[in-house]
Amino acid sequence: MAPIEHDLSNRIILVTGAGYGIGRSAALAYARAGATVLLLGRTQAALNETYDLIEQEGLAQAAVLPFDLANTDEHAFKELASLIEQNFGHLDGLLLNAGVLGQRTPLENYHWDTWQKVMQININSQFLLCKYALPLLRKAPADASIILTTSSVGRKGRAYWGAYSISKFATEGLMQVLAEELENTSQIRVNCINPGGTRTGMRALAYPAEHPSSVPEPDSIMPLYLHLMSPSSLGTHGQSLNAQEPRSV
Repeated sequence: MAPIEHDLSNRIILVTGAGYGIGRSAALAYARAGATVLLLGRTQAALNETYDLIEQEGLAQAAVLPFDLANTDEHAFKELASLIEQNFGHLDGLLLNAGVLGQRTPLENYHWDTWQKVMQININSQFLLCKYALPLLRKAPADASIILTTSSVGRKGRAYWGAYSISKFATEGLMQVLAEELENTSQIRVNCINPGGTRTGMRALAYPAEHPSSVPEPDSIMPLYLHLMSPSSLGTHGQSLNAQEPRSV
């Protein structure tokens, strides 16, 4: 069970990329802390697996929301928010975890189609999710939290990280602007987490020669995810934090 200070009982939390890796671990951690978790992702089968894991532990029933963040239709994001409002009334938390790596290649060789896809999923969709989730977060009975996902290569650019790195710089900017706009005007806090090198599919793509056992599993970095989503982080706002010692991706 989660520590008392991380109690998320009766809270409704939307997690993107909830079918795999860090998103699945976060969804389970939040459910174990008492939250009702809305599982958003592109692959329904993977979301169903996360749902089943939550069910097997007898936790609060989750909801599966298949949704492709590569969708560039703004109206689809508005409809998603309306669906959540109709079924749950409000949100207490939003973890923007989903992302794609794209190519590891010099910018002059970067494919335009890949660039557009990475930017759409890693930053444009994050903006639209924030835009349409804010009214739901404002309805939270108490405090509410938005967590965006950053990276070490979103703080200092590195060669060959292309659109991924640049999208993470934009994520840092989105967090900072949103945090300033919401400061002293709402109960919503906004922060970034850099998960660091973690045993995920994205990490394996970025470092194919790396042995998986050399990096920690997603479950091991959940303390910061729980802290920022729970009332224990009241007063933490506009910060970019590391879940572990900084490493690539």
